[in-house]
Amino acid sequence: MIALVAITALVVVGVIMTRQESTPPPGPPTAKPPTSSSESGAPSLHVDESTPLVEVMSAPEFDGFGPLLFPFYDRITDGMTVADTGMLLPYHSNIRPDEVARTLNGMLAGARDGNLDFHPIYGDEEISGDPSKAQVGLFFFRGDADAPLAIVSPGGGFSYVGSVHEGFPYAQRIAAQGYNAFVLNYRTGGGGRFATEDLAAAIDYVIANQSTLGVGTEGYSLWGSSAGARMAANLGSYGTVAFGRHDRPRPAAVIMAYTGHTSYTQRDPATFAVVGSNDGIASPSVMEERVRRLERAGIDAKLQRYHGIGHGFGLGTGTVAEGWVDDALAFWTEQLDAG
Repeated sequence: MIALVAITALVVVGVIMTRQESTPPPGPPTAKPPTSSSESGAPSLHVDESTPLVEVMSAPEFDGFGPLLFPFYDRITDGMTVADTGMLLPYHSNIRPDEVARTLNGMLAGARDGNLDFHPIYGDEEISGDPSKAQVGLFFFRGDADAPLAIVSPGGGFSYVGSVHEGFPYAQRIAAQGYNAFVLNYRTGGGGRFATEDLAAAIDYVIANQSTLGVGTEGYSLWGSSAGARMAANLGSYGTVAFGRHDRPRPAAVIMAYTGHTSYTQRDPATFAVVGSNDGIASPSVMEERVRRLERAGIDAKLQRYHGIGHGFGLGTGTVAEGWVDDALAFWTEQLDAG
């Protein structure tokens, strides 16, 4: 029954973004370990705003998962460059090509140093039953050995996964503080049901493989933006067992950026939320009301509302929201210290 309630909550509660639901073709059937440029003999790629996206996706460092860097990768043409990234992110704003280039260069360096790789989370049997699961996996941004971990679920209205704007940049900030960070590439469509099942599977995978991965799972956090925030909140409320996985501990903190999600339980984790005052997709009043309800339930909750900006602002670079990820990290650290 709890699984039915949880899945129903995805569909009927709050603002569901269903302007466009498309299922992209399956990603790579398996992800091979990246090959460094020095091993392949190719010169190291340096990304700028004029770099073709196909060149980024085919970089040896991203071998086996390059297409998953960008949404709608099957629509990317030879003439599209980093400056055109915003064309792939219709629900997002504040997309800065210089920031995209900086993010990608950081990922290239991380892959060369062995601090970035990709982990498929479904086995052959599950993929044979649903080939779209072949593209589901975790980008792993390594922090300190055995340090606590965060799993980031980007948004995209459940029609695409906006990792390059609000997944990878967050993970880089988190890992820079010594924490281990994962970014989930999930299935789209289904009103968010498939995506949320994938997040549950991701939590299950990381906890089951914590020794091999070298991460600490106690006090972990779930981060999400827009559709991804809805996913994180539902896992915080209902747990992994409600979505068909092993019964794993719930997160110590949920970090939610700009989503119209209202449901909660008395067992919800501590919650940090951010939203822009001009958000036309996720009403600020909806987020404010949810935080008030959490507070009335005795749950540590905090909302930061930023004047004059809209939906999907990512890091908020160059806006009044710049620095919110650092505030969210401080909030999570407080939960770790209290736990």
